[in-house]
Amino acid sequence: MDAVEKNLVFMATANQQGMPNVVPIGFARPLNENTILIVDNYMHKTIKNLEENPQLSLIIQDAKSFPYQFKGTVEIFKSGKYFDEAVEWAQNVMSELEPKSAILFTVKEIYSVKPGPQAGEKIA
Repeated sequence: MDAVEKNLVFMATANQQGMPNVVPIGFARPLNENTILIVDNYMHKTIKNLEENPQLSLIIQDAKSFPYQFKGTVEIFKSGKYFDEAVEWAQNVMSELEPKSAILFTVKEIYSVKPGPQAGEKIA
């Protein structure tokens, strides 16, 4: 989980019809061992997909050093504690950012993406 905040992550979503979408995200950080806060600064298809289908898969850019895929569900916040935290965090990094929502990602499963015989195996 420590690698999440230190690296770019890629989020994969799908709409109700199953059309996939993958985007790079710079604002993702763990809140605890099962929850990641993600800031929605510029999402269009991604946030629409998550509203229709709250399933998310996330992988860390440096998959060689951190060969994990996280899968789980999301809640979207447009106000309240998580939204306020997302706004403060984003604006401390870049004052001109105006986050649209905070995404709370609850990790349900972790898989290996390390090349070799264990590729795709469920870790947790």
